[in-house]
This record gives sequence, C-alpha cells and structure tokens, in this order.
Amino acid sequence: MAAFIVRRVLWTIPVVLLIILFTFLLVRAIATGPFAPANYPRPVQTTFHLDQACYEQYAFYVKSVFTLDFGPTLAFTDRTVNDIIINQYPNSLLLGLLALAWAVAIGIPAGMIAALRPGSVLDYMVMVLSSIGFAFPAFLVATLLIYYVALKLEWVPTSGWPSEHWQLDRSVILPSLTLSLVPMAWFARLLRGAMLETMGQDYVKAARAKGLRAQQVIIRHVLKNSLIPLVTVAGPLIGYLITGSFVVEWIFSVPGIGRYFITAVFARDYFVVLGITIVLSVTIIVANLIVDLAYFVLDPRTRDAHL
Repeated sequence: MAAFIVRRVLWTIPVVLLIILFTFLLVRAIATGPFAPANYPRPVQTTFHLDQACYEQYAFYVKSVFTLDFGPTLAFTDRTVNDIIINQYPNSLLLGLLALAWAVAIGIPAGMIAALRPGSVLDYMVMVLSSIGFAFPAFLVATLLIYYVALKLEWVPTSGWPSEHWQLDRSVILPSLTLSLVPMAWFARLLRGAMLETMGQDYVKAARAKGLRAQQVIIRHVLKNSLIPLVTVAGPLIGYLITGSFVVEWIFSVPGIGRYFITAVFARDYFVVLGITIVLSVTIIVANLIVDLAYFVLDPRTRDAHL
C-alpha cells in the first residue's frame, strides 16, 4: 500500500504543474494583459518579475507556488493572496464538508429505503425528490429556502456565517443544505441501484440460505459492497461542492474564497484568480487521492491489481 501511495503522490506533481501552466497561460491570454507591467506598481513588477519574458514569469511563479507565496493583491487593500486563502479557505472548506455531511446523512438512508422497497410509494418518493435535487439550480433552491425557512418561519438567519473558523451555528444550515442537494440525489440514486444489483448476487443468496438474519445480510454483504460506487463518485462530487459553492457563498454572504474569486475576476486582480484556482485544484487532487486510497482499501480487486 505504501508503494501505491507514493506513486499516486508523485503523479500529483506533474498534474499540479500542468494546472499552473494552463491557468497561467489562460490568464495571460486576456486582452488587457493580466501581468502587464502597467497594471502593477514598480516594486511589484520587480519583485514578481512582471517586467521580464513570459517564460521567466512562469518559472518564477511556479517557484512562488511551491514556496507557498501566491503574490500580492490590488483589489483588496493591505492584503495578500496568502492572507485571503488562509482566512477565507477554511470557511469554504467547512461549507463543503457540511454539504457532504448532509448528503451522506440523508442520501444514503434514502437510497437504502428505496432499494429495500422497490416499486413502493417510498421508492417513488425518493426517486422524485432526487430528480428535483438534480433539476433545481442552486440559486433557485437558495431563494426558496431563504423565503420560506428564514423569512416566513424565521427558523434561521437569511445570510451570514460564524465569525470564528470551524464554529457552527444556525447560519450554516441553509448554505450547506442548498449545496448538498445534488450530492444527496447522487448518493440516493447510486446506492439504490447498487443495492438492487448486489441483492441479486449469488453470495447474497448463499448468505440468506445459510439462515443469516435479513439485517445481517443487508449490513454485512449488501450495504458494504454497494458503498463502493459511492466512493468512486465522491472525488468528482468534491469538485462540484467546490465550484458550486461560489454561487452559494455569494447568495448567503458566506466569507469564503468563492466570493473573493468572483470579486477578483471583476476587478481583474489576476494574482488572486491564479492563487485561488491553484488552491482549489489542489484540493480536488487531494480529494481524489483520498478517494483512490479508500477504494484501494475497500475493493480487494484494486489491491490485487496494484501489487
């Protein structure tokens, strides 16, 4: 397993380099010239080699990224890109983790109920609700929740976020619930299909023939093997949670990096755009690495293939 982990970690290095390269080139391709010397004061030009050739700028920026120095920011007074990431990234990460928790806590039980009673009213309800979760955009869900839950019922605030990192209060409920709908629908549908397929396998029939109780068969044999497809899609869903949080953060006034990214784009603050893009990309890479390791542990066929 150690060799597998080392190989996967080493593969992330060229991926990160490609991400930096393509992001750097795309930002440079903007007509106004993101790294044009005229856009920055002379000390910044000299410090970050903005008055030099493109390849020299890229080489220096790669070095800065690997030394965790993402450069200055012009749109946000007296701050650097590092300051923004250090102070705002935990809020975005907490929002994504809470959304994932909602998806697991509701989506997995819903999928189990639907699979254990196929063709029933509960099964149809789960399928209909999961379809709604896919179909409704985040801004519409957010608007409906704010109007009915926050304004009409007054159960939670309409917007805001805890002032301290990793602190939880009622203000986190609506943003995280809004962001969780698509992963929740994915988990419910995938688990339902996987369980229905697994329950028809010979080893499940053999377990029942041995006289094991239905609860033991479901938990030990059916559910365990049916969770593997959910682990597979967890990596791409992390990407959705990160990118989808931009809209949610803007609507609910969550002080995460998504709001700063949007502001930086409009203000043409390209160091912020580059820095946040790279940090989010690395987050997705790390999430996929964790998913690969979990898949390696859960599926013996994967372990055998890498030995």
